[in-house]
Amino acid sequence: MLKNINPLLGPKLLEVLRAMGHGDDLCLVDANFPAQSVAANKPLVRMDGVAMKDAANAIFSVLPLDSFVAEPILRMQVVGEPEVWTPVQLEFKSLAEQHYGPTVAIGSLERFAFYEAARRSCAVVCTGDARAYGCFLIRKGVIFG
Repeated sequence: MLKNINPLLGPKLLEVLRAMGHGDDLCLVDANFPAQSVAANKPLVRMDGVAMKDAANAIFSVLPLDSFVAEPILRMQVVGEPEVWTPVQLEFKSLAEQHYGPTVAIGSLERFAFYEAARRSCAVVCTGDARAYGCFLIRKGVIFG
């Protein structure tokens, strides 16, 4: 156990988050996402049984967000309804605003464009959340010393 570290951040996930550099993307996804194939050549961290809100809250507690890009978080668009926000996406947005402020910008990608971007991410974290469209890319920022 570590002090002041969310217990959902296990050794493998902490290693991934620490090793990421500025501008690297973390792919945080729901249980429906093809995580195994997308993460073929990168770390896959499984958080089975963990809801998206709990995984996001733990990750947001330690991960700086990139302030050099317009949209440091991207969500997967609902097929055929790109402007629709699902309940899991709204919950995620609320948590992001709590951690990073109310002006945090969340963009979106069409489903297959999201898959391609996910393949370029540093790692895939797969939650146990079964709600559809709970798929996000989070770009790591800088901690200024």
